[in-house]
Amino acid sequence: MNKLKPAIFIITPLITGFLLRGCLFAPPLPPPETSSQETELEIWTCSMHPQIQLPKFGKCPICFMDLIPLEAGGDSGGERELSISPYSAKLMDIETTLVEHRFAEAEISMAGKVDYDETRLSTISAWVPGRIDRLFVDYTGMPVQEGDHLADLFSPELLNAQKELLLAIRQSPEMLDSVRERFRLWGFDAEQIRQLEERGEASDHMTIHATSGGIVIHRNASEGMYVEMGTKLFTIADLSRVWVKLDAYESDIQWLRYGNTVEFNVEAFPGETFEGTISFIDPMIDPATRTAKVRIIVENTDNKLKPGMFVRAVARPQVAGAGRVMNPDLAGKWISPMHPEVIKDEPGPCDVCGMPLVTAESLGYVAEDSSTAPLLIPVTAALKTGKRAVVYVEIQDQEKPTYEGREVLLGPRLGDFYVIESGLEEGERVVTRGAFKLDAELQIQAKPSMMSVPSERQSDQPTEMKPQTHCPVMGGEINKTIYTDHNGMRIYFCCTGCDAEFKADPEKYIQQMHDEGIKQEHVEQNHVH
Repeated sequence: MNKLKPAIFIITPLITGFLLRGCLFAPPLPPPETSSQETELEIWTCSMHPQIQLPKFGKCPICFMDLIPLEAGGDSGGERELSISPYSAKLMDIETTLVEHRFAEAEISMAGKVDYDETRLSTISAWVPGRIDRLFVDYTGMPVQEGDHLADLFSPELLNAQKELLLAIRQSPEMLDSVRERFRLWGFDAEQIRQLEERGEASDHMTIHATSGGIVIHRNASEGMYVEMGTKLFTIADLSRVWVKLDAYESDIQWLRYGNTVEFNVEAFPGETFEGTISFIDPMIDPATRTAKVRIIVENTDNKLKPGMFVRAVARPQVAGAGRVMNPDLAGKWISPMHPEVIKDEPGPCDVCGMPLVTAESLGYVAEDSSTAPLLIPVTAALKTGKRAVVYVEIQDQEKPTYEGREVLLGPRLGDFYVIESGLEEGERVVTRGAFKLDAELQIQAKPSMMSVPSERQSDQPTEMKPQTHCPVMGGEINKTIYTDHNGMRIYFCCTGCDAEFKADPEKYIQQMHDEGIKQEHVEQNHVH
């Protein structure tokens, strides 16, 4: 231990000197390099709550949305333009869509009920006066076929006519045709008349037969009832074809056309879709419901549809420009104006009613031609604020993603698209996702946004100045005996106290009057030479 002490005393000064020499005589360090780009303080904000500004990325404390960077110097110079970095555009998840002319499918929802086809109703009447002795159809709803017997009618007049027929056969053959014609007018067919002649015996009863098949919907006859000629006994409805009467809102009437196809469902057959053709659109609007009746014709050969069934229907017309409807299947076709199911390639008469066919174009249809397609944008691109609509348009050929807020005039909505009446051109790109975030950024930069963009149509119109009628100080009606002249303008007041108040700060009240569109009265100033 004693031997180590001298060594320690020798080594310690050497180490101390070496350290002092390194600190005092060390070569100077090179100066720190200066960065060419100064680091700026990054601020993060919320696209929905721009008052939130935080120094780092996170969630908005109000709505918990992801914060986006608030960049300095993002102003592109335009009043309604906004430039952002590619990184910010990615965070905003901005998507754009091309503005183009195309056909869109409108979806028009309607509701209504199944009803009888009025053109297929038959009324069975008494052709001769008499008494109903036997009724074969004795309840409403009974199905009948054409030629089925409905009732037996006792008629003395019929008995006398049969005697005349038999007498004409035996004694006056030249009168036979006229007597037979009388029976035909009573509703006897040729077979029944032949049976009368072969029987050779007059009968005081006649059988009333169904003139068409269907369902008996009205029964006015009963056994023992006396009837006159023309008395209505039965009403038969042929349900192999029915009508569906729908209610369409007046805003949707413009897209409905005679001959359009309509799909519908009924509660009785869930999951099954039926189709019909529009045969009539009521020209009058119901003032209570603001709807118009639309009637469609539906084939019902399987008798699934019953009158009174509730119907939910949808029409999907392909909309073209100028209020027309595109239907390539009807291009160049001819349609019956009374029976829309009759469609032909050439003009001619209707097979049902004989009326001349009309062109599909005269009913508002056009062929599939791109020149007739409307200009459309997706619904998500439009930011609607009352009567106004704003879209954000991507400006091409810019170093940074740049967008411009633009006010547009929207037409009708067609499914997921809006028709553009003015404000956009084909080939431009509009923001369909992230438009609210761009609008919030404009609000942060105190630029016009969806809530503050002035209407160009209004700003372009000059404001008409009006003469002064009220005091600029108190707002009362002016008294033309109390006034003051200021810089060649005569200002009227309601009382003498307002004069002194005006002279204290005349420029304030002059500007106020100018903003209100008030034109001051000019007076000549006398110059002293």
